[in-house]
Amino acid sequence: MRHSDTVSRQGGDEFVVLLSSIKHPDDAAISAQKILTALAVPHHIGELELHVSVSIGISIYPDDGRDAEALTKSADTAMYHAKENGRDSYKFFEQAMNIRAVQRQSIEVGLRRALERREFVLHYQPKINLHSNLIVGVEALIRWQHPERGLMPPLQFLPIAEDCGLILPIGRWVLREACLQAQAWIRIGLRPITIAVNTSALEFNATDFLENIRATLNNTGLEPRYLELELTESVLMRDAEFTDSILHGLADLGVKLAIDDFGTGYSSLSYLRQFPIDTLKIDQSFVSRITSSPDDATIVSAVINMGKSLKLRVIAEGVETPEQRTFLLAKHCDVGQGYYFSHPITAEALATLLQTGIKPASHI
Repeated sequence: MRHSDTVSRQGGDEFVVLLSSIKHPDDAAISAQKILTALAVPHHIGELELHVSVSIGISIYPDDGRDAEALTKSADTAMYHAKENGRDSYKFFEQAMNIRAVQRQSIEVGLRRALERREFVLHYQPKINLHSNLIVGVEALIRWQHPERGLMPPLQFLPIAEDCGLILPIGRWVLREACLQAQAWIRIGLRPITIAVNTSALEFNATDFLENIRATLNNTGLEPRYLELELTESVLMRDAEFTDSILHGLADLGVKLAIDDFGTGYSSLSYLRQFPIDTLKIDQSFVSRITSSPDDATIVSAVINMGKSLKLRVIAEGVETPEQRTFLLAKHCDVGQGYYFSHPITAEALATLLQTGIKPASHI
């Protein structure tokens, strides 16, 4: 920094830099880049090499605020956008950020009331045996019946729920509701199928996670073999020893375990041998290009072959065309899931499909 600049600690790991003599916003960007470069140098403490990352938000007087409080708030908002975009970067404040921040705050407030007001609903997307064309399972997917915005898909509110800690009670509601619904289908005489529920890192790492699964199954009466938990590679690889203990506890209960979005995480394939996994779900980003990209076709074929060799069931996500289904069938993939077969639908509509069977592409 220059002698005319002021650097102060705001609190915790937050610092404020005041550039009092700049002529153009680009000068602030140059200073921000210098800070990034300076902090990129590793720090050696004893035998440890420490790396510090920094996210910088920039506000400009008077456009982004006419007093210290407004300028600091604008810079803080921009800083969080820098964090969301991968850290170790800087962002200038934009008015659109304020609009998004207000919307985000509104969603968070609404989420805190949504559970007690019973505004959440579950839709179910069928999983189809590619050889018999029978429904062999469903994935439970949450929707928010917002009183003003209408039916909201999960991408519009689940990331916020994760950030503010509400994903734990919401996830537990999804688990209980899905188990109750699966049991309800069985009670009316429909063929039993596996119901899959996505599990977040916060849920999985909760101290009472295993006990909650056991209690939910006992309270709803659903047999454990009809419940499948879908976990991402990143969740599994955070603490291999802890993960191994929890997964074997779930397997001992009889609960099925699936790796969701397989191929997109950063992990070692050794966990497929170490953990009691039942199913691999090939991410839709690969499936969507299997008929247009030789590389993606090769990856999908390799995952199917590997799954078969390890005696794992393989599910392809995001199947949208008959050509994709034909490719997967030729490669002996077990199960397909996607719009080609059915969009996520209500419990009542799913019950009808269980009785009538799937007519591919009829719901696109």
